[in-house]
Amino acid sequence: MNFTNSERYKTNPILRETFEFSILIVKYSELLDEYKKYVISKQIIRSGISIGANVKEAQNAESKADFIHKLKIALKEADETEYWLFLCENLESYPNPKELIEKLNGIIKLLNKIISTSKSNSLIR
Repeated sequence: MNFTNSERYKTNPILRETFEFSILIVKYSELLDEYKKYVISKQIIRSGISIGANVKEAQNAESKADFIHKLKIALKEADETEYWLFLCENLESYPNPKELIEKLNGIIKLLNKIISTSKSNSLIR
């Protein structure tokens, strides 16, 4: 990925991972469109790219509570995306999303770790 214009994406793992995932989601959605799987394609792209958008928004949070809240929204979107990808994985006429599921699992772990660490460093539960 080309992050030459933004040092933030180079040095922030969750920003980088979710941006890369968004690119993969767009490509997968385009592939689903080629297969005429429009309904699932719309759902996957909506929830999939929302993960990174919420992570990016969290970078400018007004407080620790706001930061955690935005990351929790990103985690919810990740869980929804996981559902759609599992659905595709189990439908014979859909392209295999195995690479996306693996990358998403790493993002979910990272989000959970950041949320947990942020909570333990404050009074927010």
